[in-house]
Amino acid sequence: MTDRTLLLPFVKYMVSTAYRLPHYKLPNVELFILTIDYAGTFVFAISGALAGMKRKFDVFGVFILGLVTAIGGGTLRDLLIGSTPVGWMQNTVYLYIVVGAVAFAYLFRPHFRKLRRSMFLFDTIGIALYTILGLQKALAFGLSPVICALLGVVSATFGGVIRDVLSGEVPLIFRKEIYASACLVGGVVFLITDQLIGEQVAMGVAIIVVFVIRMLAVRNHWTLAFGAAAKS
Repeated sequence: MTDRTLLLPFVKYMVSTAYRLPHYKLPNVELFILTIDYAGTFVFAISGALAGMKRKFDVFGVFILGLVTAIGGGTLRDLLIGSTPVGWMQNTVYLYIVVGAVAFAYLFRPHFRKLRRSMFLFDTIGIALYTILGLQKALAFGLSPVICALLGVVSATFGGVIRDVLSGEVPLIFRKEIYASACLVGGVVFLITDQLIGEQVAMGVAIIVVFVIRMLAVRNHWTLAFGAAAKS
């Protein structure tokens, strides 16, 4: 209880700092998306921190792994499209969130087995949302729809790729699980429906598509592995 009590002032400070920044005047929809963005950053940072702890990294290593997992995909996307300084360098709240997530992962590490389903749920929501957000940002730079869809996948998944490479694992998207392909399908759905039903509705539909595909794939053990096809 003492560790949790010490963590609360830090969390309150992060929240108050976030809402003192200029983005507090954004419209409700954009503010909601930004809030989900922060939540996704928090969850992805925890994922990286836990991977570092599993590998017995030191404190700095655990923080770096949490940081690259949380902001790696968006950073790579911004660099590829020439949007610099990249997003997290213009909004330091992302760094506060990563620090808080690493602290949270350390303090509550013994309980994360019980929270595995919840973490998977938030991760799935995160990749669904980041796919569309990344795609939209690429569209704003006038790139072709195909490139924008691929950049949406980069935004959603490449933080995890960097995490796995640094921790000595084969990246998840290069293994048998349906992960990046779900993001790609969601991006294509958004591009097709954007002009038909409106941007916000299309975004919601695409997010649901990514979420449902990922959930069903894990639940039913769907894969795209060539090895599985070769054995059958």
